[in-house]
Amino acid sequence: MDDRALLDTIRDLIGTEETADDCASFELPDGTILVSSTDMLHETTDFPIGMTEFEKGWMSVAVTLSDIASCGAQPIQVLAAVGLDDPKRLVPFMEGAVTCAKRFGAKIAGGDIDSHREFTVVTTGFGIVDKKFYCRRSGASAGDAVCVTGTPGCAMAGLNGDERYRAHLLTPVPQVEAGQLIARAGASSMMDVSDGLAISLYDMSEASNVGFELDSSRFKLPDVSSGSAMEYYLYGGGDFGLLFCIPPAGLSGLDVKYTVLGNVVSEKGVWCDGKVLEKRGYAHHW
Repeated sequence: MDDRALLDTIRDLIGTEETADDCASFELPDGTILVSSTDMLHETTDFPIGMTEFEKGWMSVAVTLSDIASCGAQPIQVLAAVGLDDPKRLVPFMEGAVTCAKRFGAKIAGGDIDSHREFTVVTTGFGIVDKKFYCRRSGASAGDAVCVTGTPGCAMAGLNGDERYRAHLLTPVPQVEAGQLIARAGASSMMDVSDGLAISLYDMSEASNVGFELDSSRFKLPDVSSGSAMEYYLYGGGDFGLLFCIPPAGLSGLDVKYTVLGNVVSEKGVWCDGKVLEKRGYAHHW
């Protein structure tokens, strides 16, 4: 069983809408939306070997800010709960966390410290967005263009030893400004691709009750020194680009680097060059 299947077992308890996105939302009296997201990272499963404590701090905050960015929101606060196997790790870790938060206009506002056998971090972030620009995974419509920012696959290339992409892997950059620009351009749906492009397309297909027809000739594959660029592009995790759907007219004047992957169709599913795209990506398994 993977984490998506496990989540299905509690949807009736929590609610379908509440489990459809990486962020929760709450409408404030002034009409803005408060979004929140939380992530848990473990030393053995989430931090590549060789990372510095600073880089672990940066990544821990970045993964949560990426979820907030995918809503079109501005991050404002992050809470960090750190389970430490060695207390000397805390200061350099927090230096990375604070640096990342400040870079994107947020603040480390508190958290918790505990003793733990395995170095474990939980980050919870908060952001705000005007209600009319709030984006979710749902909302895509047939005829929309489906697009992605950045170049999926770079982090996986870095994980497999390509030093040119080491920074993509260790200090990923959440697309906070791009998310806000995309939302204001009229995006109908948006999410990040940290679990991989293909699995993210399936997640968005499920949430929006639509499908996607992709054209691989449009893909801007990473230049890799080993392995398959197409494999990395479609199935590699760790990239913080934004997958979004938008009426074609909204693309004119959008000041963001993006790639149009294909089109939204009414039938649920994901196809590439006329063939069903394998549903695969990063997941936790039990």
